[in-house]
Amino acid sequence: MRTPRHSSRYGRYSGGPDPLAPPVDLGEVLDAVTEDVMAGYSPDQALREFLRRGGRNQRGLDDLARQVHQRRRDLLSRHRLDGTVQEAKKLLDRALREERDQFLRDARMDPTDRQFREMRLDALPSSTAAAVTELSDYDWQSDAARRNYEQIKDLLGRELLEQRFAGMKNALQNATDEDRAAVSRMLEDLNELLEKHARGEDTPEDFERFMNRHGDQFPENPQDIDELIDALAQRSAAAQRMMRSMTPEQREELMALSAQAFGSPELMSQLDRLDAALQGLRPGLDWSGSEQFEGDQGLGLGDGTGVLQDLADLDALSEQLSQSYAGSTLSDLDVAALARQLGDDAAVAARTLTELERAMRDSGYLRRGTDGELRLSPRAMRKLGKSLLRDAAGRLSGRSGRRDTRLAGAAGEQTGSSRPWQFGDVEPWDVTRAVTNAVTRTAASGADPSAGLRIDVQDIEVRETEARTQAAVALLVDTSFSMALNGRWVPMKRTAIALHQLISTRFRGDALELITFGRYAQTMDIGELTALPAWHEQGTNLHHGLLLAQRFFRKHPTMHPVLLVVTDGEATAHLEPGGEAWFMYPPDPETLRLTVAQLDAVARRGTEITLFRLGDDPGLVRFIAALARRVRGRVVAPDPEDLDAAVLGEYMRSRSRNGSWGGSGDSFADDDA
Repeated sequence: MRTPRHSSRYGRYSGGPDPLAPPVDLGEVLDAVTEDVMAGYSPDQALREFLRRGGRNQRGLDDLARQVHQRRRDLLSRHRLDGTVQEAKKLLDRALREERDQFLRDARMDPTDRQFREMRLDALPSSTAAAVTELSDYDWQSDAARRNYEQIKDLLGRELLEQRFAGMKNALQNATDEDRAAVSRMLEDLNELLEKHARGEDTPEDFERFMNRHGDQFPENPQDIDELIDALAQRSAAAQRMMRSMTPEQREELMALSAQAFGSPELMSQLDRLDAALQGLRPGLDWSGSEQFEGDQGLGLGDGTGVLQDLADLDALSEQLSQSYAGSTLSDLDVAALARQLGDDAAVAARTLTELERAMRDSGYLRRGTDGELRLSPRAMRKLGKSLLRDAAGRLSGRSGRRDTRLAGAAGEQTGSSRPWQFGDVEPWDVTRAVTNAVTRTAASGADPSAGLRIDVQDIEVRETEARTQAAVALLVDTSFSMALNGRWVPMKRTAIALHQLISTRFRGDALELITFGRYAQTMDIGELTALPAWHEQGTNLHHGLLLAQRFFRKHPTMHPVLLVVTDGEATAHLEPGGEAWFMYPPDPETLRLTVAQLDAVARRGTEITLFRLGDDPGLVRFIAALARRVRGRVVAPDPEDLDAAVLGEYMRSRSRNGSWGGSGDSFADDDA
């Protein structure tokens, strides 16, 4: 018994995204999206912006669109559309040259006949089409000349068919009369099928019968009549655009030559009938457009139609890559067309972008609200907060003259629970949990824990501690337009997110209130603040912000109050009794009086107050210094990019002093963080 032999074939995978490729890394995408969201973009706009510009090792839509534009420009600048006429002229010139050579070689030719023939050839019109028509009844003396002349008719017929049926030009090279008759029958059957379909009288059996007879002439292998019509109509429309792209002289010359195709005027009649049927069935295609070709490489009718199809592909790709129409997604991209026009590398880049878009929408990082708009999800906010907190902690610990707090928190009572160790934690290990995790992991990997145990970083857990005294922390951030104008908008948001992450993960017993103040003040949750666009309004209503902070402190009477104020301007607005904001610049004395009075009221609660001054305007410096001196607070003047580390440092400085909360104790100081 013979053992069956099996063969294998290896090649580049072309069935879509590589199934063995690693999953896409969303870290860079999420970082870029959240950074743009903090700058004022919506999450949807931010995601689209990343897809447009791409990443460190990922080409974006704009790069692909530039390639598409360059490819289109190259096609137009390289070609011209008179290739068929020029080829016909070459064949005619060759035929005339060989005929005159025959006159010289044939000594037996009657001199009068020779003279008459030479006169007729010399009198041919300069137009190739007119000369070919003039010679339709000429009795050629040279067999080679006759063959060249007949090749003109054969060339025209094959080119006209190639315009409508890709590959027909080569298939009909050296065609016999029987081959031409088969093409004529196919055209007749095709026109009858299309006209029957237009009347709604065709059946699937009609299509099957047609394909059984003529399917070998359709390499696209359409599966139904609609696929057949789509393939034919796209090429026919491209043929019409090609004709319209010619100069009037080129078009007139070609139409005159076309009557000589295969020596059969019926061919043009059948093709005109086919074009009319296809245009009626697919009127939405571009049948009347044109292009401006400026090159020097002549194109025949078939190749020119192919180039017009390429241009249509490129136009469609350009629109798809723009993503500017309603409801657009990258799943609209025709990756197969992109591969045809720009190559496999471009198709891989497009597939990766599509996968990134899909993964971002499916990952849970983006969530659609009740109003239909995408927003950063709580999961995305946690990931962003963790990243910002780690970054701020690294810069904080690197400051000269500062203890490396690692944002670990003050010592306190253990809660009885544990959590996975994170970089910077200084709480004691939970040894039992660490060993248990190591045993479980070792056993799960198939190894024997009794043979030896190695503890990995991922096994370590630390004992959670709880601060002895809880704090009510009010973070007031300036949202006047000057913050955005001077590049302080994003650093302000990064600061709020990092502080929120620190308190919500490390000091869960503390309460945090985020308060924005521009012309008016308002409380916001972290998601609202992150997505807050820059407001084009003037006004720094610190008075209203302090009113909201005082209300927050009253809600938490047993907690120690902490006030952190971030601003880049003097108080230029206050809230009037009727609820309206009063704005004036330079600051109105009444605004200053009300702001100072409200700050005094906050300070009387024993509040620890730190003012973060962004900017060196003399008026701002004097104003902030006077406020801090009045309430024995602290002033920190950080660089905007170091604002988050400065705020976290002040929060931790107050919390860690003596292991408990108390009065400021320090004299007024103005620190450069």
